[in-house]
Amino acid sequence: MNRLKKILKGKTTALFLVLLVFAYLNNSSHFAKARSGEPLLLAHRGLAQTFVMEGIANDTCTAERIYEPEHPYLENTIPAMEAAFEAGADIVELDIRPTKDGQFAVFHDWTLDCRTNAKGEPKLYTMAELKQFDIGYGYTADRGKTFPFRGKGIGGMPSLDEVLARFPAQSLLIHIKSNDPKEGEQLAQALAKLPEDRRNRLTVYGGDEPIASVKTHMPDIRVMSKATMKSCLLPYIAVGWTGYIPSACERTQLHIPEKIGPWLWGWPDRFLNRMDGADTRVIVVGGDGSEFSSGFDRAEDLARLPTHFTGGIWTNRIDRIAPVYHK
Repeated sequence: MNRLKKILKGKTTALFLVLLVFAYLNNSSHFAKARSGEPLLLAHRGLAQTFVMEGIANDTCTAERIYEPEHPYLENTIPAMEAAFEAGADIVELDIRPTKDGQFAVFHDWTLDCRTNAKGEPKLYTMAELKQFDIGYGYTADRGKTFPFRGKGIGGMPSLDEVLARFPAQSLLIHIKSNDPKEGEQLAQALAKLPEDRRNRLTVYGGDEPIASVKTHMPDIRVMSKATMKSCLLPYIAVGWTGYIPSACERTQLHIPEKIGPWLWGWPDRFLNRMDGADTRVIVVGGDGSEFSSGFDRAEDLARLPTHFTGGIWTNRIDRIAPVYHK
């Protein structure tokens, strides 16, 4: 009996070692198919004013804590997006809010109070009324002593239709800033009017409910939400060591915090190769995912990425990051 136990124990140990070696060989980037090319650069809100990140909450007015301006652009405006693409962005991210007259305004905040000279939610106004407000009104780098953009942002808030018309061939990441499924349905109806090749260059992300609504009405469009991320990554973490790609990982987008990436099977090259095979885009964001809008905003930040990283990179300062790759 003892001999049988020893034999079984030995076989179990041998099997474990075989699986361990298999998992290593099947997930080590050293044995992955070589990747080439440059990273995909995603410009968050175009080329925008950056701000102090410490202590930010959902209701923090970030316009009141910007750094001393180094450029004249304001987030979510057409000039900011033009500057981002000209600097070398592959994708520009933008935020949308519904308006009183059934359009989408390109604007980040829940209310107009922080950045503009108006009050209340954008949905209380028509698009024409929103264009009368000064979107640079509230920006200050010295706690209200000076307002460098006041008076310069009148008419600067674009509609989503204007952005789509201005950038007909560029890739855009559209952010629904709520969890209202009706907004997802409204956006799907608007995007359905576009030709297929244009829709293929768009990705929509946001709350679980509006994104589920978008996907229901437009199953061909790339989407992302916390729910889609979990449905992909949780089973991948469980069985991805075998090389299996869950169906939920197909044709979607993943925003991976830099500190989480190394815990994913095959990170970085095998993981990226697997997601490429599933037509899924991988974007690395800064930190552990707990900070708002954290990205790679200085050239030295890129040292935190794996060597020769070729996935997507989230940045708030495309003007600093793109020159590193586009010399």
